[in-house]
Amino acid sequence: MDELYETNYIRQLQQWSPVKPTGGSPSVPPQVGYCFHTPKKHPWRPIMGYEEIEVTPMPSQPITNTMVDPCYTSEGMATEPLRFPNLVTGFDRSPEHAARAALYTRYTQHEWTQNSIRNYNESDAKRNFSERVRNDIMRMLRETDEIGAQGQRDSGRKIGERITDTTFWRNEVAIEMERLVATCEKLSDTRRQLERAVAGVEGPLHVAQECLYHREKRQGLEQVHDTVEQSLLKEVAILRECQDKFRNMLEKVRQQSKNCRATQHELESDMRNKEYALGIDNMCHQLNNFSKGLQFYAGIERYDPTVSDAQRWAAASAATLQRSQSERAKALQMLSDADNLINVAATEIWDQWSNTNNAFTRRIAETIEIKNKLQLHLHKVQQEIFDVEKTLELLNKAIEDKLQPMKVAHSRLQARTNRPHLENCRDDAQLRLVKEVCDLQETMETLRSKIASAEGTHQTLLGVRASLEADLRNKSSTLFIDRDQCMGLRRGYPVTAAIKS
Repeated sequence: MDELYETNYIRQLQQWSPVKPTGGSPSVPPQVGYCFHTPKKHPWRPIMGYEEIEVTPMPSQPITNTMVDPCYTSEGMATEPLRFPNLVTGFDRSPEHAARAALYTRYTQHEWTQNSIRNYNESDAKRNFSERVRNDIMRMLRETDEIGAQGQRDSGRKIGERITDTTFWRNEVAIEMERLVATCEKLSDTRRQLERAVAGVEGPLHVAQECLYHREKRQGLEQVHDTVEQSLLKEVAILRECQDKFRNMLEKVRQQSKNCRATQHELESDMRNKEYALGIDNMCHQLNNFSKGLQFYAGIERYDPTVSDAQRWAAASAATLQRSQSERAKALQMLSDADNLINVAATEIWDQWSNTNNAFTRRIAETIEIKNKLQLHLHKVQQEIFDVEKTLELLNKAIEDKLQPMKVAHSRLQARTNRPHLENCRDDAQLRLVKEVCDLQETMETLRSKIASAEGTHQTLLGVRASLEADLRNKSSTLFIDRDQCMGLRRGYPVTAAIKS
């Protein structure tokens, strides 16, 4: 309440007659309303009425002079003893009339009896009403208790259902995450295997290129575009093609590994959120009326921090699992493709490697065969050259042997030219000597022509021998390149182990 009371109005029972206050009496409260007469007139009672007057405000606690020192009393506080109105409140207005009005305030016995009966009836009615109200209140209390208990049971059941759903999805996410982690490990193994395959192709490719470089050192007609060179070129093309396939597959595997890791991070985040939500829901499910730490949070029912409903939540969880399953299926398919690619490439490389080795083997065999034939022909040419040289010696000796008979014949002819006069005739001896000389000269010319022919043959044979020796050297060089250098590199190289390791 404030320091001053609000203005109140009371109705005092008195006869309506304006009376001025006397000098020694207290001031009469001013009239603030109208006068109202009694609704029922009695022949034995004067007419009475009601008048609205202003009541002077009093302090919040009645204080008398005996309780408060007047010097410390605040302004406006009444320090006079309290004065209560008389039975007839109009004493101060009209004392003489108040005495007469008091004689007519008596009630009859019937009124007194009716008043008691009315009080009894009113008591019974109020008591019955109070009992009905109390029964209604008890019923309402039972209903509210039942509503509260039922609401708590329903909330607990709903929270339990929510825990079951969250646990189901949590387990599904956990199982899917384990499968995805295993798939990611397989992808990592496949990635490392592809990296080793890419690095492993470098070895056979280097060997094939070295073989081509070595075969470029062949001399003369040995630089033929044979089946070995064709196989080597095809092998280099296959190795480069397989290496490009390995690199493309390696890039795909790396990208798929990134996608799987992103999906794994999403599953881990979803699983952490579900674990956190399960902890909260389990704590809420265990709360009861006797739990500790219960508090009131005003307006919490109007605060809605949710961002989705149950359908969207389940759809989001299913979508997360579906994305993971899709990425895992792609990863498994990629693993199968990578394994198939490695096996097919290794088989293809090994087949071409074997074909090239077989071509080398055949070429080496052909070269050895040709070399042996060349050596045989060279031996024959050498023998022929030796025979020609011996023939030339015989021819020269034959010419030398013809010189003495030629000298004898020339000497005879010279001596017979000294015969005198008619003795110097062309007789048979002379003719025979001339014929002998002519025969010897013809024979010597024939021998000299044979020597020239033999010398030409000898020079031809020397050229053939030089050609055969040069070809034989080329064949030996080619055989050394193919058999020792190239096959020495290829024979012990583990091409399949380098790719499948």
